[in-house]
Amino acid sequence: MTKAGWEDTASYIRRVVRHGVRAKKSLGQNFLVNDSIIERIVREGMPLNDLPLVEIGPGPGALTRMLAPKFPRLWAVELDKEKVELLQRELNAYPFVLLHMDALKLKLANLWGQEKGWLIGNLPYYITNPLLMHFLDQAESLLGMTVMVQKEVADRMCALPGGRDYGILSIAVQLSAEVKRLFDVPPSAFWPQPKVTSTVLRLDIRPYPGFSLEKRDVFFKVVRAAFAQRRKMLLNTLSSGLSLPKEQTAEILKAAGVDPKLRAEDVGILDYQKIVAVWEAQRN
Repeated sequence: MTKAGWEDTASYIRRVVRHGVRAKKSLGQNFLVNDSIIERIVREGMPLNDLPLVEIGPGPGALTRMLAPKFPRLWAVELDKEKVELLQRELNAYPFVLLHMDALKLKLANLWGQEKGWLIGNLPYYITNPLLMHFLDQAESLLGMTVMVQKEVADRMCALPGGRDYGILSIAVQLSAEVKRLFDVPPSAFWPQPKVTSTVLRLDIRPYPGFSLEKRDVFFKVVRAAFAQRRKMLLNTLSSGLSLPKEQTAEILKAAGVDPKLRAEDVGILDYQKIVAVWEAQRN
């Protein structure tokens, strides 16, 4: 304990590990043990503390211990029964609600009704994309998210057209949120140490300019078709993916003002919207 009675995170994790708590590889668990990193996540990544807040995957509670005193309306969602029992035992003095469940089944409106809240979490690598999409699909219940992901995933989330990191994940995230890269987290900040660097991102939810939610399904049908063979020209990938004659596909791209020789990774969200608009106009 420190003079203020606070057990630093590294000591806390060492103690619970001595008592049998494990980092389960099957669940992608790596425990944060660096207080300065945790403090920086809260300081740079979090909004005002009067918002409802949900933490995804608290594990042994390293971050939860710093969030609970600051956020009076906090939920923590944990799938691992061992970690749930640990949190109930170690953090029972803190005012938060612990939910033992799969985060992919969580409906945010069931936590805070019609309000808009915030989400925070160190997302396990094996389920990062499904979790992101699950909560971005509930954007009407969120003001934003603070997430830690593998650096390579962060690169894809932030990527702009014209590079190999730009793809369906980039488009899906940027359609729903303004993405800000906060800082990288080295392997040494975790126990056990992962083999990769992590990155903390802040996603402020906002509708993409001019994007119609009603066209979301057809929009992603076009995007998925474009990226299905991302090394080929847009003319070929859209023709194949949408089952259209090349002549018709060429007409659509010309009307949208998009070069048919471009690859999927060279086309921005606004241009994909134009392609969708022209294609829909032809179908109707």
